[in-house]
Amino acid sequence: MAWRSFVAMGDSFTEGMCDEYPDGTYRGWADLVAARLAVDSGPDFGYANLAIRGRLLDQVIAEQLEPTLAMRPDLVSFAAGGNDVLRPRVDPHTLVERIDPVIARIRATGADVIMFRFADVAVHIPGGQRMIGARAAILNDGFESIARRHGAYLIDLFADHAYLHRNMWSDDRLHLSETGHRRVAGHVLNALGVGVEEEWMLVPPAPQTTPWRLALSSDLRWAREHLAPWVGRHLLGRSSGDLVRAKRPVLAPMEE
Repeated sequence: MAWRSFVAMGDSFTEGMCDEYPDGTYRGWADLVAARLAVDSGPDFGYANLAIRGRLLDQVIAEQLEPTLAMRPDLVSFAAGGNDVLRPRVDPHTLVERIDPVIARIRATGADVIMFRFADVAVHIPGGQRMIGARAAILNDGFESIARRHGAYLIDLFADHAYLHRNMWSDDRLHLSETGHRRVAGHVLNALGVGVEEEWMLVPPAPQTTPWRLALSSDLRWAREHLAPWVGRHLLGRSSGDLVRAKRPVLAPMEE
């Protein structure tokens, strides 16, 4: 089928960090999906992307749900909660409980919904499995149950072992690389039954094992350049998205 409009909700995953256009703005998987859908739907196709980096689940719901419903799109993607599970005191079961009525409201409008089981980011973070692995698993399982209950498309990135490769991720180890975003777009388009660029789904070669001294040096550099600033912002109650606005706040043709 040809969708006439698509609204993307969420955080940095959907905003498109760290996949840049030539002008330095972010593209990401949602822009790639929208561009492909527009080919089938023609010039009247509308796309909005409300996602903003750093947003927690409650912020996504409070800021993005009503504008999404007001636009009455044919297709909505919802991906949120990843920033929440990075925080040790969050209850992932509560996150799942808050997501369920959101998807129910969107589906009640007749819109199709895209949801995700997130890729295993913890495998690339020192101590990640111990710190966030269990919470992330509960969130992923919750997304799967909600998608099944409400008839949403579920994109299972966690089951895709290609995301165990470091070249699918940016230097900060939290956001996807250009290659990673294209593979997400490929998964989404395949799930929707739309044609996809074959190279987007090519599995990258398995990386060679890094000698432990180099791996330790890389981990220390990552902690200094990426982890420490994140912890600092968190302690001050700040977010990387505090001054950021949605890049496509209203439905508009892809050429705009």
